[in-house]
Amino acid sequence: MKFFPNLKKSKEEQTELVQSRIEYYFTLIRVYYQSTMAINLGITNINALPDMAMFKRTLKIQTQNGRLGVAERSQSRKMLMQGYGLSEQFFKEVDASLKANCKKQNDAQSFLFTFQGFSNDLLVVISDQMKFKIAMPNFLRKALYTVTQQTIHKILTKDDWKKDEVYNACRSVRKYREKLGYSESWMAEYVFPVLLISKSGKKKNPDFSKR
Repeated sequence: MKFFPNLKKSKEEQTELVQSRIEYYFTLIRVYYQSTMAINLGITNINALPDMAMFKRTLKIQTQNGRLGVAERSQSRKMLMQGYGLSEQFFKEVDASLKANCKKQNDAQSFLFTFQGFSNDLLVVISDQMKFKIAMPNFLRKALYTVTQQTIHKILTKDDWKKDEVYNACRSVRKYREKLGYSESWMAEYVFPVLLISKSGKKKNPDFSKR
């Protein structure tokens, strides 16, 4: 009689674990953005960059050469590349987007707000379109990545969506993407770790290095 409540609890715990690991990935992404902003814009108030501040304090990262963001950027980049398989090109596109859209300190919060909107709407569509496809077996990892790329292409080109919320999210993604300047390949690389984490469930972090 007690089996089913325990099963429900187990599923809830699994969901919480997956969400926690996804949020950790997104936190590292935000740390990279914020630390790059600190370097480019000469931001010295660490409280203006909350994710980077928490990252710095948690890992006890020393400020490098008196410049806020240098060591934090290097560490977050290393963790994202080694832990999630992100490429050099991924970071080059982030850097180019920040350089084009953040020219003064007042631009920082506006940019982060825009990026958050882009990320949220992109994940709405990805979740809707790929919720069954992440069940593909692990040996079809490359096939899953190919499907991810195809889904990104659909988001940017397809106009006839059955669900209004998906259609509206796609339109928003396109507007955000035009401003931020990210390529289709960047978008696929950005969301793929989220799919792998969702797919892995309670297991240890999957091997993100394989595409």
